[in-house]
Amino acid sequence: MTDLAQEMPWLAQSWKAVQQRLAQGRLPHALLVAGERGVGKQDWARAVGGLLLCEAPAGLNDGSPVACGHCKQCELMAAGTHPDLRVYRPEKSKMVRIDQIRALSSFAVGSPQVAHHKVAIVDRADQLNINAANALLKTLEEPQPDVTLILLQESGRPILPTIRSRCQILNLPLPTAEQAGKWLATRVAGLEEASRPGEDVLARSLLLAGNAPRLALEYATGDFLTLRDAAFEAFRQFMKGKSGVGEAAKKFKALGLDDTLWLFETWAVDLARCSAGGEVTDPETADMLGYLARSNPPWRAHELLDKVKESRSAAVYNASPELEASQLLIAWRALMPVKRKAS
Repeated sequence: MTDLAQEMPWLAQSWKAVQQRLAQGRLPHALLVAGERGVGKQDWARAVGGLLLCEAPAGLNDGSPVACGHCKQCELMAAGTHPDLRVYRPEKSKMVRIDQIRALSSFAVGSPQVAHHKVAIVDRADQLNINAANALLKTLEEPQPDVTLILLQESGRPILPTIRSRCQILNLPLPTAEQAGKWLATRVAGLEEASRPGEDVLARSLLLAGNAPRLALEYATGDFLTLRDAAFEAFRQFMKGKSGVGEAAKKFKALGLDDTLWLFETWAVDLARCSAGGEVTDPETADMLGYLARSNPPWRAHELLDKVKESRSAAVYNASPELEASQLLIAWRALMPVKRKAS
């Protein structure tokens, strides 16, 4: 089986840490793994799960064990049907619900079905609702010897301190541009030629994704770039007073709420960078954000970030993407200097 460190070298250090702890018998019952969106948290968690479930991991004595790839457990992992690995993530709602965590708790106290161990992954532990978080806390406080919990957290998203304090924390870094580009090119090469994005699309996807490779792959093979360009042009026209908020908000609605908030957050962070004398991550926004940075105090960018957080909280209750986009657009428009009429 391919070593994760070979496939995703930017994860090598965190992967090595788990290998060493496993070889030394010091692997904790709960890991909290934080990283940017699209950096490979799910790949990392599944690789750890496969290693923990493998019947005969290779290299165990030298401190660098990897799953063997050919035992019954590895075959089930490869097929995606291993009954002793469970993944809990937001489904129809924006949150991980209490009934999912109750199912996790039952899984944790039960006996393994086919392996000697069990692994439960909570994808987006930062999106646990309060009841689910409290239920998970009870499971963390009463660890079972044959289960490992892996909680995934998107960087910058809050998680209860009581949950954090009961886990060992690992942070997954972003790859370098070279590492991300190589990974993306390898993945794209496996696509049918007719659906294979060009090099310019790949480069732009990596730029907009901030070198997060899985997010860049999603951008390059989906319709994000087209929808993002339409939304940005609508944003520019609205900021110039050439279109109404309703017209602009419709373009963001087409993106969906998650990507809309991601864009507004990215622009607000870049505005803060401009205010501090730095450069934006997206060159296409440089002129506008530079103008706004020169026309406003730095704290205005942080106000915008707070409004994005409020919109994320509203998203839990299935808020309207168009309404949230409208409110954020109005907040941005307030940054434009008021033109004085000639007397």
